[in-house]
Amino acid sequence: MKKIDETRLKNIVGEHNIKTDPSDLYIYGSDSSVHHAMPWAIVRPETTRQVQDIMRYANQDMIPVTARGGGSGMCGQTVPIQGGIILDMKRMNKILEINLKDVYCRVEPGVVDDDLNLALKPYGVFYPPTPASSRIATIGGEIANNASGVRSVKYGATRDAVLGMQVVLANGDLVHLGARTRVEASGYQLHKLMVGSEGTLGIVVEATLSFVPIPEFRCMGVANFDSLKDAGDAIGSIMAAGAVPSMLELVDSVAIKAVNKTMNLGLKEVAAALIFEADGMVQEAVDYEINKMKAICKQHNGQDIYASYDPKEREKIFMGRKKLFPALSKYDDNLASTALADDMAVPYSKMAEMAEKIHEIADRHHIVMTAYGHCGSGCMHTKILMDTRRKDQWDDAKQAITEVYDYVRSVNGTTSAEHGIGLSKAASFKLEKSDSLTLLASIKKAIDPHNILNPGKLSQAPENWVTATNLRYSVNS
Repeated sequence: MKKIDETRLKNIVGEHNIKTDPSDLYIYGSDSSVHHAMPWAIVRPETTRQVQDIMRYANQDMIPVTARGGGSGMCGQTVPIQGGIILDMKRMNKILEINLKDVYCRVEPGVVDDDLNLALKPYGVFYPPTPASSRIATIGGEIANNASGVRSVKYGATRDAVLGMQVVLANGDLVHLGARTRVEASGYQLHKLMVGSEGTLGIVVEATLSFVPIPEFRCMGVANFDSLKDAGDAIGSIMAAGAVPSMLELVDSVAIKAVNKTMNLGLKEVAAALIFEADGMVQEAVDYEINKMKAICKQHNGQDIYASYDPKEREKIFMGRKKLFPALSKYDDNLASTALADDMAVPYSKMAEMAEKIHEIADRHHIVMTAYGHCGSGCMHTKILMDTRRKDQWDDAKQAITEVYDYVRSVNGTTSAEHGIGLSKAASFKLEKSDSLTLLASIKKAIDPHNILNPGKLSQAPENWVTATNLRYSVNS
């Protein structure tokens, strides 16, 4: 292990902004994934100049640097598998500008998503890519992973909202990418390249983001289905009919049982439920969309179909989906909910088959898997519920993941819809992008020739995710 020059780092950020205590290093060694690895130091910059000076030092001494926001990543993006410096960006948390006339805001990377929307709300606008982890997720992390959320079907993902940014490169240079205008036609769209790059190409120190008006009317509905196929077919038909849902979510039987057990919601335990929403400035337009979706659900054997504008009713409808992730950990007291095969995307016509395939694969490998997610965007989430103490369960999970992603690629789907690649999904990512890996490596080499920015991720990530780095679980041999 290379020796960190603590004196030099303290001269850059101050003694109170560097941590090397083993307990701190351990905590920063994991995110919300299954992985863990120890960094050498935690450094917390407060200014762009400090980030530049840190990167100049790291580049000179060839020390790995992994930028980190709220640590809510599901795939090990911020797990420092080659050690080095964790660059904790949460102290760069200023909202620099809210420009209503030009429809953008400028923020530092450590701004938390919910805090940004709280600041935007008095102006009647919101930043829409919001992921489920918006209470802790930072804008820098969302840019790194091209995050999105329940309303991505209408409003898009982070990449759609980023107009421009300032980025510190591996050598410490500061570059301005993109613009503050809605369109930009000239040259390579380098700011878009940075979105989804998981911190492997540069450190975002400022972002210019677009926002949209808060709709005056929102109506949410739900439909129950006795088969996953019917629910999946309804999804495809809704999108093919030209409907414009602001939300279209699938919840399967495993998820329904989990939230009922955890929160006693009394939801009908059917094979699947669809939650759908429309929003807008004119109620008649919202009614049109809602009625279209209700009719399509009925055509596909949907039951107990109803919708409401009432905020309390909407909250009741959505509660099961909103609390689903933590509820899964209570599905069975002997099973832990793990993020492994997590957020693939498939064409709408394959949503039903995808959901059924997940359950079939899980049953065959003696584990429990869910099928839920932002189906209006083609995004299918799944968590693997297993006894993490048992090595055979990890072996079964690994085989299940391989089969899930083999299917995804066979129907022209993609490995990750919104959570990124990190470590967990490297094997599938490499197979999916096999004909462009050389190009990806060339881009990385050109921008980061010493390979110090989050090394070992994306196309560089080890393929055997179980043994590539320490798990944050205690597994019996």
